[in-house]
Amino acid sequence: MKPEIRRELRDYIEQQIIPRYRTFDRAHNLDHVRAVIDRSLTLAADCEVNAEMVYTIAAYHDTGLVNGREHHHLDAGRILEADPELRRWFPEEEIRTMREAVEDHRASSDHAPRSIYGRIVAEADRQIDPETVLRRTIQYSLAHYPELDREGHFARCAGHLREKYAEGGYLRLWIVPSENARRLDELRRIINDAQQLRDRFDHLFDIEIRTSGL
Repeated sequence: MKPEIRRELRDYIEQQIIPRYRTFDRAHNLDHVRAVIDRSLTLAADCEVNAEMVYTIAAYHDTGLVNGREHHHLDAGRILEADPELRRWFPEEEIRTMREAVEDHRASSDHAPRSIYGRIVAEADRQIDPETVLRRTIQYSLAHYPELDREGHFARCAGHLREKYAEGGYLRLWIVPSENARRLDELRRIINDAQQLRDRFDHLFDIEIRTSGL
């Protein structure tokens, strides 16, 4: 059972923070932030943590995309820390912990999350459902590399999948055992099967082209 969040905090985040995701790419949109919030609260139910902090971290985790992707985790941490409204619900020490958790959520981070809060949001952000990963990778490619043709998008997507998710890739799971660990094994089997990867890419690429109107 997911914990309750005070109405005032939930209303503020629902009205002022979550709508910011409408301006981001399709891989980091409203559906994404709501999914990360939901998974974060599910993980929090099994941990001794402040659920309202978990909820807030998940809501802010990608807000830094307003300034671009490269340093979005650091920018999101600054956005959270600079928000005076959060002082209505959290003392400075908790805000500092939340900022660090947001900063630590990025999969390519060179260090482990500094707290259980960082591990929760980092794990929740890694939605390793194979179809979802493939679809989000294609969505990101279409949004940020519009000059590429189909073959170019496939090469970029396949390279990214190998770099991030294959054996030896940079993605790390911080809460194990988890459903993500099982799904990562499934995704790796797809990545290692060149024909299956191509077939799945073509199927999802056609869907994205059709639904996005490109």
